Amino acid sequence: MPFIEHVSDLDLERLALERVVPALLVHGFYYVDGLLGEPAGDSVLEQVMEMHRSGALQDGRLAGSVPGGVHRSRSIRGDQIAWVSGSEDRGREAVSFLLHVIDQIIGVCASRLGSKKIRERSKAMVACYPGNGAGYVKHVDNPNCDGRCITCIYYLNKNWSAEEHGGVLRIFPEGKSYVADIKPLFDRLLFFWSDRRNPHEVQPSYATRYAITVWYFDSEERAEAKRRFRDLTAPGLQHSSSSR
Repeated sequence: MPFIEHVSDLDLERLALERVVPALLVHGFYYVDGLLGEPAGDSVLEQVMEMHRSGALQDGRLAGSVPGGVHRSRSIRGDQIAWVSGSEDRGREAVSFLLHVIDQIIGVCASRLGSKKIRERSKAMVACYPGNGAGYVKHVDNPNCDGRCITCIYYLNKNWSAEEHGGVLRIFPEGKSYVADIKPLFDRLLFFWSDRRNPHEVQPSYATRYAITVWYFDSEERAEAKRRFRDLTAPGLQHSSSSR
């Protein structure tokens, strides 16, 4: 890819060590602008726009939501999403490269964030707010120890005016007297703790707003969450087998 050369010149390790790690430890969030540069960012944006045009994005659902709860879900979150692995998705090579860059940054941070053991991540959630005033009400990504540790959001919106278009991500840092308003600007990457330290909302968007989100897991918390899930579902499975 012609845009890789630009990113290879970035000192991702220095970015992680000197900026991302200290900011997460002190403030709980951080963003960097100009992550990939315009040619690479344009490639990611074009692939996301093609997903949108092709109908690959579907209404976002709430964790645990069921059919019939769509209207309630839309009152809470109004985005359209798709999940991308990044590794085997043909036609999405630029998105895969973005994920590789984020992986590199978090890989450097992982052993420097206290007791966290960050060794894996989710698939990437490609999201679009269609510009009809939809947003996402105040929430916490990981309120119940599901393993998500760091949220990373990459924004893809050129010529974005928060005053005209809205769409600001507002963070309410736990125990702080201030809020942090993050504009969803093109080629901006935001990092923040996924747990209750960072309740946040997406304010209503009045223009098409694109973002890509990935979550990095604390492996021990993730394993424990999986064990809890197995314990909760095992009795139901046993009952189902015995009633055949």
